[in-house]
Amino acid sequence: MDDFGRLPPDDYQLAGQVHHRLRRAHQRASAIFIDLIGDSLLTPTQWAALATLHAEGALSQNQLGRLTYMDPATTQGVILRLVERNLVERHPDPQDRRRTSVSLTRIGQALVIDLMANAAAAHERTLEPLSEEERVQFMALLVRLM
Repeated sequence: MDDFGRLPPDDYQLAGQVHHRLRRAHQRASAIFIDLIGDSLLTPTQWAALATLHAEGALSQNQLGRLTYMDPATTQGVILRLVERNLVERHPDPQDRRRTSVSLTRIGQALVIDLMANAAAAHERTLEPLSEEERVQFMALLVRLM
């Protein structure tokens, strides 16, 4: 029964539902990323923060969260773990001292550069079952769903 006391349709099968298939695809993609990235402590979410800081330069925590589609609590936790590893540093934002700015450290910058090829390999391995045409179509369809 659902929240309104209704029974699900007789033909409902979890395996055929989009949310279930996307979750399973995400699990597979995450496992491939973790296997190939080359840093056993780095999660896909942490990589998103590092790669975004590499591409954009210093950002406020809020901007980083928006660009990586993380909620504020997740952003805060990711930043704290990356600070502990000396991969990013926080400092008052020069334009607004009430905000915290986040940037890569030299160690963080070097790590991102060293691991970019591994991240690209994880992307390729994830899409490996698809033809080139299917890859282009799949990526375009994902953009439409986002």
